[in-house]
Amino acid sequence: MSDPMPMSEARRYQQLRGHLSYLKLNDAAEALPRVLDQARAERMTLTTALEKLLEIEVEATEARKLSSRLRFACLPEPWTLNDFDFAAQPGVDEKLIRDLATLRFLDNASNVLLVGPPGVGKTMLAVALARSAVDAGHRVYFTTAAELAAKCHKAALEGRWSSIMRFFAGPRLLVIDELGYLPLPGDGASALFQVINQRYLKSSTILTTNVGIAKAHMFRRTCARRCLNSTGSAASRRVRRPLAVHQERL
Repeated sequence: MSDPMPMSEARRYQQLRGHLSYLKLNDAAEALPRVLDQARAERMTLTTALEKLLEIEVEATEARKLSSRLRFACLPEPWTLNDFDFAAQPGVDEKLIRDLATLRFLDNASNVLLVGPPGVGKTMLAVALARSAVDAGHRVYFTTAAELAAKCHKAALEGRWSSIMRFFAGPRLLVIDELGYLPLPGDGASALFQVINQRYLKSSTILTTNVGIAKAHMFRRTCARRCLNSTGSAASRRVRRPLAVHQERL
């Protein structure tokens, strides 16, 4: 237990805590007694003690921001690339996936299209890439194609079409899962096209589907395609030209 501080030091200490609280540096204010005790015990310089105090505040702020980004992202599972078993899916190009995880495709506003039947890991890979983007500080949002269509339909009925379009245009990365699993109504397909079209050249989209894409021109800057069959074998290539209508036998 530290020695009692002189009154002048006590007042200074209270003023310091007050300043930290006023500036809303609450984690630093809470850590102040511990840091001062450590500084005395280890004979830290003033600069070292101050750096340690502010480091605590910075780490707490980053943790809060990460938590906020994760809440907004609505990722269905806490998957990362470490959870994906590349050995069980030997056809998946791990080097390509690791390259995508660097998030360079976000800098080019390119898109990622994951194509294959259920059970080959499309959603897990999409979520893992999205989690990498969240961890890197990017705004991300995850939705299914059916959910996106339903939200757009409701917004149209309520006169909020412009608002819902701005919402889906906002994230640096938008993940649209399960295109083709459920049929979309006509206005749902139109909404999906408008969302992707307004993001073109501005921000990136990851889309997963179990069917060939009849309107693949919506992904005119597709960064990578994954064509997986039921055994997990895959053919991958990086596409830098506009993506034409393409039918794939899975």
